[in-house]
Amino acid sequence: MPIYKVDGIKKDGLQKYRVQMSYTSGDGKKKALTRIAYGSDAAKKLLQKLENQENTMIANETQPEKKYTVQDLFSEYVDVKTYEQRETTVDKFKRNMKDHVLPKFKNMLIDKITVQHMKEWKLSMEKHTYLKKGVVTRLSLNTKKQVYSDFRALLNYAIEMEYIPKGTNPVTKVKTFKDTESLIDKMNYYTAQDFQKFIESAKQNAIEHEKKTQSISEWDYYVFFNIAFYMGLRKGENHALKFTDINGFVMDITRSITQRLKTGDKETPPKNKASIRTLQIPLPLVQIINEHIERLKQAGCYDENNRICGGVRPLRDTTVQRRNLLFAKKSNLKVIRIHDFRHSHVSVLANENINIQEISRRLGHSRIEMTWNTYSHLYPREEERAINVLNRIA
Repeated sequence: MPIYKVDGIKKDGLQKYRVQMSYTSGDGKKKALTRIAYGSDAAKKLLQKLENQENTMIANETQPEKKYTVQDLFSEYVDVKTYEQRETTVDKFKRNMKDHVLPKFKNMLIDKITVQHMKEWKLSMEKHTYLKKGVVTRLSLNTKKQVYSDFRALLNYAIEMEYIPKGTNPVTKVKTFKDTESLIDKMNYYTAQDFQKFIESAKQNAIEHEKKTQSISEWDYYVFFNIAFYMGLRKGENHALKFTDINGFVMDITRSITQRLKTGDKETPPKNKASIRTLQIPLPLVQIINEHIERLKQAGCYDENNRICGGVRPLRDTTVQRRNLLFAKKSNLKVIRIHDFRHSHVSVLANENINIQEISRRLGHSRIEMTWNTYSHLYPREEERAINVLNRIA
């Protein structure tokens, strides 16, 4: 049962390894099970786990076949995927399953899940509501689709491990969730004019706070939202930025931070290979960052290795959201999500007819199709130009 090193492939700075186990299936056929681990220590632990699993299979070969519940399968799947996937990915999977799947299926045998069970589960997901800032809210389409995808992956693992026969994944017997309200999943964003109102409120808040307390801490939020709008970064990429990532008029995006993990902040490379990118910084933002550096130097707390927004420790997601609500209210603007500042960035560029390929590069998307599928409706001027061309024919 060897461990193979996969040359040239790493994740989070750790070498990729392939761990393989050969075994004999119930029908007497020789088969191989391959798993991936990152880092030699993780590969050795995975090897030990597979060896224990193989010994258990041999010891139980004369025993009745084990019947797996969804909880059993979930526990095993998480244990395996811990070696193969990012901690943030596994953490999100666990939350989705614990919140939306296990409450209904936890003690159910995986080979007893029927199409009727799945239809009832989908209906409960459609009806599911929760309180968000005092408002009754339904699950978003993206959340429902992600939970469906996670559930499907879990049962596909059961097929791979031959716990249930091929072609019997009950999740695939019902289609994924669809938007029943509109053809286009509407997104919120600020126009350039909206953002000017929003950021002026953020600036005034920082000025007033500094006058009252002699503290410059509120300027971090002013800078954070400027970076979000002018650069279109993901929230985690914004949190992770250090002053060393700025070189004149360019910004290097090489890391991201997730704050939801129970173990504390987790710094990793960005979402994918394309997300590691170098972007030119607009002149207004260059000036804002330079002023921020001077402000910190005068206060005696500048360190180029600190985060641009927050210092030694990034700003907290919760406080960023509170400032978002405050500045929107002061500006008499609708409230948008932090991620919607990324959409706002795209909206400004799209309405000036910036090539979709350049927008995709700035966003750090792995495929241009992803950018087009998400933002094609933000190109209203193309329709007007097309009609003008046709009108001139007569």
